[in-house]
Amino acid sequence: MNTYNKTSSCERLLRLDWAASECFGTGVGLAAPVNVSIRDLKGSSAVVTWDIPDGEPVIGFAITQQKKDVHMLRFIQEVNTTTRSCALWDLEADTDYIVHVQSISTSGPSPLSEPLRFKTPKEAETQASKSKDEVTMEEVGQNAQLRAGELIIIVVVLIMWAGVIALFCRQYDIIKDNEPNNNKDKAKNSSECSTPEHPSGGLLRSKV
Repeated sequence: MNTYNKTSSCERLLRLDWAASECFGTGVGLAAPVNVSIRDLKGSSAVVTWDIPDGEPVIGFAITQQKKDVHMLRFIQEVNTTTRSCALWDLEADTDYIVHVQSISTSGPSPLSEPLRFKTPKEAETQASKSKDEVTMEEVGQNAQLRAGELIIIVVVLIMWAGVIALFCRQYDIIKDNEPNNNKDKAKNSSECSTPEHPSGGLLRSKV
């Protein structure tokens, strides 16, 4: 069985709402969504985004997803009116798709948006993209480790310089404090070597 044709109860209910809108018309004055685009495109999933004109009385959205050259449609109902996006799942790799978006009000749905065509990438391209992202993250981690190592080295060098400067200042203070004591010792030694008759320290002459 083709899994693409499987629908949930919500999707089947939306089919009935869609059929009713075809019979009774669309919401009066309700404009179709604009700026429909695709992001986060992968081999099996994607996200469709859109905008709506300001002031529209919207209570929900309906998204139709269709394979190219396949008449079966998948209907998705989005009741969150604050988020202008919807995830598309169970996509097939390397496949063309067409997406429409409708706004829903109490009076019915809006006209369909302009069709958005996109193609899912191949599995090999998806794997290559993942590998590239992993390598990039690994490089970022390595750069962060290198920067952390450099910071540690800089901090250690600064601490060593601070220690050397502190030791030098301490030795300088000790030398400076010892200078007065050395001068006193020199003066004392000079006074001890001198005699009373000759303050200059000369010897007494013998009388003949």
